[in-house]
Amino acid sequence: MSAPLVDIRNVSHRFGQHPVLKNVSLAIEPGSYTILLGPSGSGKTTLLSILGGFVTPSEGKVFIRGEDCTSVPPAKRPTTTVFQDYALFPHMSVGSNVGFGLRMQGVDGATRAAKAREALALVGLAAAFDKKPHQLSGGQRQRVALARALVIEPAVLLLDEPLGALDLKLRRQMQDELKAIQKRVGTAFVHVTHDQEEAMALADHCVVMNDGRIEDEGAPERVYARPKTRFSATFMGESTILAGKAGDSRDGRVTVTTGLGSISLPGRSPADASVALAIRPEHLVLGDVKGDVALGIAKVSDVVFQGSFKRVLAASTQDPALQFIAKAPASAAVRAGDTIAVSCNAGDIILLAD
Repeated sequence: MSAPLVDIRNVSHRFGQHPVLKNVSLAIEPGSYTILLGPSGSGKTTLLSILGGFVTPSEGKVFIRGEDCTSVPPAKRPTTTVFQDYALFPHMSVGSNVGFGLRMQGVDGATRAAKAREALALVGLAAAFDKKPHQLSGGQRQRVALARALVIEPAVLLLDEPLGALDLKLRRQMQDELKAIQKRVGTAFVHVTHDQEEAMALADHCVVMNDGRIEDEGAPERVYARPKTRFSATFMGESTILAGKAGDSRDGRVTVTTGLGSISLPGRSPADASVALAIRPEHLVLGDVKGDVALGIAKVSDVVFQGSFKRVLAASTQDPALQFIAKAPASAAVRAGDTIAVSCNAGDIILLAD
């Protein structure tokens, strides 16, 4: 097995006495699109800054292409960073902005111009070479910043919430464009965001962070369908969480005692261990059509139409503290105040250590 492109080993960091990263290790493969996902204060931006050379970790090492880059300054490591505010020079033309990194490397003017035109063509802005940044839209300026980063052919491109300033429609358009560009150039992208939908749309490697640690990582499909921790189950998408205690485990199944009764599901757990059962909204069944696990009766508190589905919140009548979060078909005749049966299939329940 070949060595990873980026190898972050046991990195910790403190600002004063406050720890922001706690013994983080992470491998990033060549050609991958890695998303660092987490809430504010989880350490994802600090980890990106350490990878880019803007912050030296208090402990640990960062290797890129097998070389120790822990203390190497940003300009001398094979990375470039695209910031949320784009940081374009307003007095320079778009072409000069894109070629600026090459200029700092001592590349001659004719070569700079040719490479800048190629990079702008790559991001669909070939006609913008002689324009100034203020003549472009937010999405176009974002693409200029991307072209400026790619033109110097980095081993790793770092993106710090690059779509945060865009409106919803443009953000989704840019997600598609970013993924397409990454596939064309083959550069490893590492992208920080707190937006779960953005992570699932872009990543082939999703890293969920919380309180300075990595909670979960892997393909987004796996992280969503079978999260490893309770935090991951509630941050990477929504889940209804049932607290319980594990009982007998046999033949690949475990019985869990919950406030709604005993539930048998696939999995294993030590007897008497405290566990949590997570159920994704699309796996909760409302009304007469029943799954193989009955979850009792609930009273609907809110129904929100979201285009292709309705998001339904309902409180269990058996355990009022338990709130079900369900997705119902857009055509479903469900409204606030309704009392409905709730069920699911055992195979869709996620068993987590509590």
